[in-house]
Amino acid sequence: MNFSEKFGNINANILLDLDDARKELEAKGRKVINLSIGTPDMPPGDFVMKAVSEAMLEPENYKYGMTESPELISAVQQWYKRRYNVELEAENILAVNGSQEGIAHIAFPLCNRGDIVLVPDPCYQIFSFGPTMADVQLEYMPLLKENNYIIDLDAIPEEIARKAKMMVVSYPNNPTTAHADRDFYERLVAFAKKYDIAVIHDNAYSELIYDYEPGMSFLEVDGAKDVGIEFNSLSKSYNLTGLRLSFALGNPEIIKRFRAFRSQIDYGISRGIQAAAIAALTGPQDVVVKNREEYRKRRDALCKGLNEIGWKVPLTDSTMFTWFPIPPNYISSTRFTFDLLEKAGVLCVPGVSFGEHGEGYVRMALVQPVEVLERAVANIKESGILNE
Repeated sequence: MNFSEKFGNINANILLDLDDARKELEAKGRKVINLSIGTPDMPPGDFVMKAVSEAMLEPENYKYGMTESPELISAVQQWYKRRYNVELEAENILAVNGSQEGIAHIAFPLCNRGDIVLVPDPCYQIFSFGPTMADVQLEYMPLLKENNYIIDLDAIPEEIARKAKMMVVSYPNNPTTAHADRDFYERLVAFAKKYDIAVIHDNAYSELIYDYEPGMSFLEVDGAKDVGIEFNSLSKSYNLTGLRLSFALGNPEIIKRFRAFRSQIDYGISRGIQAAAIAALTGPQDVVVKNREEYRKRRDALCKGLNEIGWKVPLTDSTMFTWFPIPPNYISSTRFTFDLLEKAGVLCVPGVSFGEHGEGYVRMALVQPVEVLERAVANIKESGILNE
């Protein structure tokens, strides 16, 4: 049997390999503190779960959703106006099955085979894998510590910028946890207009900035709707990762073409899941505030704890992740990750899995309660891995 030359022998996502290693240890009776995958451990609001439960008792809601309900469109419009002071029309809004699915497919209606797509390095894997499926040429934009992990638009070669068709941007950023200011977004819009590049902005973590003002939307900047779209998800803000619901928002022509493309592969979001989104967006926002405060406490427990035992790490200020340099006695983030699992029972993700410029770092997700993170710090100290 012959398989695809491009995808038939592709390696599985490293999270699967790490999970296999975790299961192997646990089968031997070892306890593992899993800080790898970024799925919230906190529950959704009761009123959201109630809305889903009631909606799924209606037989009509088991049919294809096809398109967004008027109530869902209104909820998104109200939320964007209240939260970002951004006006959206129905033509600016498209519901998708999670940002990951949306970003996986957005290059298809935008790009021809061989077109250049600019992606950050390091980056969440779908930012590069999605466009790769559309047979484009990837050009990487390094996210460097000396630039606070903000894309250096001036460093993109002129000949590459002129040929580029699309660029993927994401702040607050996974995995580096950096967040961008208005000045960057204004320069981004100007850059995109100058070179006629479609901007795809992933805005999954605007509600999870701890020590500063809440994050902004790319669409707040004048001219943003002329050059691109933004994906905004309910997964992390409202603890709804399993429902897979996100929105592509912005440029009406991109939305129109993306909707037409997706109509060939998808029949819309279940009305029961739409009910969850409506409840989350229009209901009490206490859950968002509680999430932010809880992640702040977890950040403090992990980052301050590691510094106290001699692993000098930065104090993360956004997202639900941390981005740490590996200890100086290691040179491979992969080796350190598997040693940390074996010796301390703490599971994280090697930075190199996010791209070449991620080598030398690890990502830890703040998906365990404070007391468990404190135990992780104690395990790391007792393992002696920092002193080997």
